[in-house]
Amino acid sequence: MNQNKTRPTQGSVASYLDLINPAQKQEDCRWLHQLMERLTGEKAVLWGSSILGYGSYHYRYKSGREGDWFLCGFAARKQAISLYLLCDLNHKDLDFTDLGNYKKGVGCLYIKQLQEVSQKKLETLVAKAIEICRRKAVTPE
Repeated sequence: MNQNKTRPTQGSVASYLDLINPAQKQEDCRWLHQLMERLTGEKAVLWGSSILGYGSYHYRYKSGREGDWFLCGFAARKQAISLYLLCDLNHKDLDFTDLGNYKKGVGCLYIKQLQEVSQKKLETLVAKAIEICRRKAVTPE
């Protein structure tokens, strides 16, 4: 079986955070970093060259493919901050009501700046996604 291209590395989390520009995005990412460490109780690990992941869980597709992934994470991309919460953001237990200005992909939540979203609501979403992963209630399709 093929391995995931994105895997944990020995890269420096501090260096990754220090290199984020502009300054507001770096500040937003530092807030997310603290939030995710607090909610997972896990230190960040650099996955690949551009994703900070917190904790881990094992998944298995119906096809038999399996691997390990982080409970939650984020990446500072050019257009927005990508938050990785679940493999399926349409999960019935995730409520995006009153979050604010965001875009949503299949497994990523995109925010341009923290000031455009409710930080309290975002914290609730991240905590719920972590809980779901820990219950192993998510089976990627």
